[in-house]
Amino acid sequence: MDRKQCCVKLSVQPSRGLMDEKFLVLVQSVLPGFQLTVYASYRCDDGHSWEAFAHYTANASGTVNVSEDHSLGGTYCGVEPMGLMWSLRPVPGSKPGLRMRKMNVLTPMEVTISVYRGHLTEGFVDQVPLAAVVVERWYMAPGVRRVPVTEGGLTATLFLPSGPGPFPGLLDLWGGGGKLVEYRAALLASHGIASLALDYLTPQITKENDVSVLFYNEWTNVQHPQVIDSRIGILGLSFGTSIALKMAVYSQVFKLRCVVCISGSHVQPIKGSVEQIMTSFHNNVDKTRFNEEQQVIWRDLLLPIPTDPSLKVEVGRLRCPLLMVVGEDDQNWPAHESAVDVKEMMQRAGNDHLLTVLSYPSAGHLIEPPFTPFARASSYKILGPPLQMVMVLWGGETVAHSRAQEDAWRKTLVFLRENLYRATSSSHL
Repeated sequence: MDRKQCCVKLSVQPSRGLMDEKFLVLVQSVLPGFQLTVYASYRCDDGHSWEAFAHYTANASGTVNVSEDHSLGGTYCGVEPMGLMWSLRPVPGSKPGLRMRKMNVLTPMEVTISVYRGHLTEGFVDQVPLAAVVVERWYMAPGVRRVPVTEGGLTATLFLPSGPGPFPGLLDLWGGGGKLVEYRAALLASHGIASLALDYLTPQITKENDVSVLFYNEWTNVQHPQVIDSRIGILGLSFGTSIALKMAVYSQVFKLRCVVCISGSHVQPIKGSVEQIMTSFHNNVDKTRFNEEQQVIWRDLLLPIPTDPSLKVEVGRLRCPLLMVVGEDDQNWPAHESAVDVKEMMQRAGNDHLLTVLSYPSAGHLIEPPFTPFARASSYKILGPPLQMVMVLWGGETVAHSRAQEDAWRKTLVFLRENLYRATSSSHL
């Protein structure tokens, strides 16, 4: 086999593409029935190393096609074309609680795909691969422009799609962990939507009683001739959903064309600043639970869903399309229960035709762009004072959650294009 090993061919096509683009891994020129391991390795921006691997047996022509052949074991099993990406996990010996996030969108994820002899489960660094190639996965497509925004003390980044435009715009809000997170906005711009990633958990914003006015003023400050200010949407995840819904229903200045809410809830005091909303959640801290691994479960903080209308966004007043993405095993927010109540409220108000719910059994809280590695639990910094680091249970099961991410992203892009690009009746304005 030594002579044959020198002739092993490994190809990955396309070797360079967007993070949400599938690639084909093909191993050729091995003996029929040959057992091999296809291995993926990645060193994250934070210096931590990740790996995924799968066991295959070559067919009668001496070929393994990862998109068509069954993995017999490894970090995933069965036919999983992108399993080498979504099943990436920290290498043995890594510190617990890691979560992979691309913080520098100006550089690609450089993932090394290798082929090893036999069905290996460990010791990859001590072995010489039969073949290896480097794959680049980008969040920014060629021509996408990254524009830092600092006007008025704002911490934000505007991503503009390639081409002359003009383009519809989207305000991208992450959750309660704070900081500026850019990779989703960069990927949305790669699909033709100008996207503003914003760190909204700053003292300037959290103490503002009318966040929509502040956001509108800041959006006006960053107005760009390539952004159509009459075609603006908002996307929020987790706590970002709270802000998105409040703006969609109550804002007198933002006339949103559509709203996407991922893993969040409409439960919050109607009146009050962002800081006051967060404080109301903290008042229920006695409802915090822990699993056997001492991972924090926060979903009960908003349960049971209140009947008091002053404690819920009046979604019956919503006048633009709403997409809710729900993981039914979300252990961080009561997303499923909230979506059920939102639907009932909108049905009673007669505007449920504006609502679309994507609900995924066995999916957890962190529903991200497709092929993002799954994290059932991870370290999380609670904004202080004082700052605290805890291990949070997000929920979900690896395969089901990964399927949900792929399906939800595809349908979210369709929803955004339909509502931000197409002509809309006056009732949605």
